[in-house]
Amino acid sequence: MFYSDAMTPVSIPAERRKGRAATSNPDVRFDRYSAEGVDDGWDIEEGLPQIRTEVSIERPRKVITRNTSPDVGFDRSINPYRGCEHGCIYCFARPTHAYLGMSAGLDFETKLVARPEAPEQLVRELRAQSYVPRMIAMGTNTDPYQPIEREHGITRRILQVLLEHRHPVGMVTKGTLIERDVDVLGELASLGLTRVGISMTTLDADLSRRMEPRVPAPKRRLKAIERLSKAGIDVRVMVSPLVPGLTDPEMEAILTAARDAGAVAASWINLRLPYEVSPLFRDWLAEHYPDRAARVMGRVREAHGGKDYDAQWGKRMRGEGEYAQMMAQRFKLAVKRLGLDRDLPPLRTDLFRIPPRAGDQLELF
Repeated sequence: MFYSDAMTPVSIPAERRKGRAATSNPDVRFDRYSAEGVDDGWDIEEGLPQIRTEVSIERPRKVITRNTSPDVGFDRSINPYRGCEHGCIYCFARPTHAYLGMSAGLDFETKLVARPEAPEQLVRELRAQSYVPRMIAMGTNTDPYQPIEREHGITRRILQVLLEHRHPVGMVTKGTLIERDVDVLGELASLGLTRVGISMTTLDADLSRRMEPRVPAPKRRLKAIERLSKAGIDVRVMVSPLVPGLTDPEMEAILTAARDAGAVAASWINLRLPYEVSPLFRDWLAEHYPDRAARVMGRVREAHGGKDYDAQWGKRMRGEGEYAQMMAQRFKLAVKRLGLDRDLPPLRTDLFRIPPRAGDQLELF
């Protein structure tokens, strides 16, 4: 192994990363050194195995994460998992893997962390005397319904805790495994305690498979919207992210298909490329859409003042300039025409309660 202070990530052969979006494992930005595999000179042909998903277990000391961002609409969230097997190449959460000492590239998609004790820790945090209930967001960093949820079931148990406490929760996902929890979500919705956002990036199944390789196909996500809606759950379609020069022509078609499936509201976010996401996305473009790469990145930079990304509050989600204004206007006209231009009522907080535990003294009144 050879170490240096700065290296360009080496692309990993496609046969080793089948079903993955990232082409490499870029350096962890907090590490002083980087590593690179080199030929040892023995001239022995050795095939390397296909990269598989690995899951480690974390015992959380705290599960409710707070934020003060003025442009996200919530001040707390829960993430049952770190990393995401969906592997969306554009995922703005990829850089968070660096805090675990892992790469934002293939590590983010394949080296996952599950937090099976999160529901029990959540109970402890909700029972704190100082706790004031407000909506908890789930799915804002990594997807709570990514494939490993089928085995671990952490998201479902968290929802059961929130239902027991009558606590509001907002869900965002691309995963159709959410249909499994229609019973819990339906009960929460009947109390005014939940709504769901389903992210739709494209209706093109081939593009979806390349860009978000382990996410259910677009038609399957539309079916999830239909099933959730029929269960009495308000569903917002999230055209997120809108990729300039690649998926932006589909905005109106996505909104129409989601409305027809039962969505009652909509939102959109432009492509965000913070930190390591930008070179990962550019490498992906070069591999899959080399003829469009210059146009896509040109539009991205046009919306961010000539840079790949601008993290300023109020600008990072939509960008600015003529292109961003045009997309905003198209969205405004489309949602108005489709009846999706509605503000959903705030989720209730007045029902919050602390369920009694065995041995607790009961109140007389």
